[in-house]
Order: sequence, then structure tokens, then C-alpha cells
Amino acid sequence: MELPVEEPVVLYATDGPIALVTMNRPKYRNAQSYHLLDELDAAFKRAVDDQEIKVIVLRGAGGNFSSGHDLGTPEQTALRAERQIPNEGIGFYENFRHYNYDITLAWRNLPKPTIAMVEGFCIFGGWMIACAMDLVFAAEPALFLPALLEYYSVPWDLGARKTKELLFEMRFLSAAEAHELGFVNRVYSEGDLEAQTIAYARRVAENSHAALRMSKLATNKIQDIQGYTASVEGAFADYLVMMNSRGTGRAAGNDRRLEGVDLALKGLRGERPGL
Repeated sequence: MELPVEEPVVLYATDGPIALVTMNRPKYRNAQSYHLLDELDAAFKRAVDDQEIKVIVLRGAGGNFSSGHDLGTPEQTALRAERQIPNEGIGFYENFRHYNYDITLAWRNLPKPTIAMVEGFCIFGGWMIACAMDLVFAAEPALFLPALLEYYSVPWDLGARKTKELLFEMRFLSAAEAHELGFVNRVYSEGDLEAQTIAYARRVAENSHAALRMSKLATNKIQDIQGYTASVEGAFADYLVMMNSRGTGRAAGNDRRLEGVDLALKGLRGERPGL
């Protein structure tokens, strides 16, 4: 079967010691198909293997970081059929775990500093990718939507009480609020975001590989001693229980959007009381 795959779904470029990785499905607001995730993983490995690269910057094309998981574009549907991915059993579990947990954890532990440069929507799966990066720089209009995700680091990102507040209500975080809560490191105007992010990356790249690697390793190790990786993996099982107990979790009458996203979008439109 010939797959109707967009090419390329991930762009890779270098600027001196900086690797610029771009998710490139603007038609779908960079929804994360298996193909995109495969290419993204390959781009990260390429940057890690290049000894000239010291910092990796990740962004989305077309004004959005990512609208989350691909729930059924023609490309994703064709790829699932071609790979004969089952809808149940161990084959389903292994594929689901790989794309929704294993690679995200691997990206969190990449041996080089990573920066997510976020514009527009950063929804669900987009949050998963952003949270796996070491730093998050955002444009002022950016909007973030966390949830009980397959890779569930939100309590580590925001704190337990704030996480419960947001997930019970299901609403978007502005870049300013995400910065106040500590998920976003820096907020810039749309016009300044790229220049300021690259300038910061250049300052980071003035350090040696060893200094950067050990700083990241020691910091991640402290989180892991506190239980980060074990808690995120444990929550993966909770996510599977939730998903199976509510069917697909799709919004009523909508095959392309999860129900929590519908609630958050209603809030943006002023269709929910108090939002």
C-alpha cells in the first residue's frame, strides 16, 4: 500500500552549535502521527550523535507547537493499516507504550540540553513533548492544556494542588500563567521569541559538553531519586484504565477531538460559566 504521507514531517537544520528541529504538519497543527514521532526521534538522535551540536531547539511550523495526538488523519489511518497495528492485546499495548511513554521518557533523558519553543496551541500530546524538554520558552499568546496523559508529569510540572485544580476544571493555561507556575521558563512577544530563544541557546553552547551533560544528569537524577520516573510509569497504567473505562474518550460526535479539549475550547469561547 502506498501511504499518503506528507514529506517531510520533521525539518532539521543547524545553526552553529544549535540543532533546530521543527515539527512540520501545519495543516493539522502539528498533530503527532506515528510518522512524525518516528522522524522526531530520529532528529533528536541525529543531534545527539553530532559532536558539533550542544543545544537542541524544538518548535512547530505554522504558528502552533502541537495540537496533540493524531486521532485519525488520512496519513495516520493509512499508516496504522499498513503496519497492521491491533486495537487490543499485547500488540496494541507495545505500540501504545512505545509512542506514548517510552520515547517521551527517552527524550527527557537526552544527553544534551533541549528547549521547546512554543507558539499557539500546546495541547495534551503537545504538553507531553514540551514537558520532556529541559526548558520551555513561549510566545505571549501561547496556550497550554495539560491532562491525565499517557506520560503524566503534570504534578511534577505544576505541583499537586494546582494540577488537581486544572484537571478537574479542564481549561487552557496562558503562557503568563504557565510561567508563573514554573512550567514555562520565559515568555516573549511573538516577534522576539525565536531570536531570544536562539540567543539563549548560544549562551548555553558556550559551556563544554561535559558541564552541560553532568548538570542535566545530576538534576534529572535528583528527580528520579524523589520518584519521578516510577511515578510517571505508574500513572501510565492509570491512564490506560481511564481510557478503557470511558471508551475512546472522544468528544460526543467528534472523532478528531478528545472530550477535555472540547471543554477547554468552550472556555476560550466564553461558553462556560466563570471562564
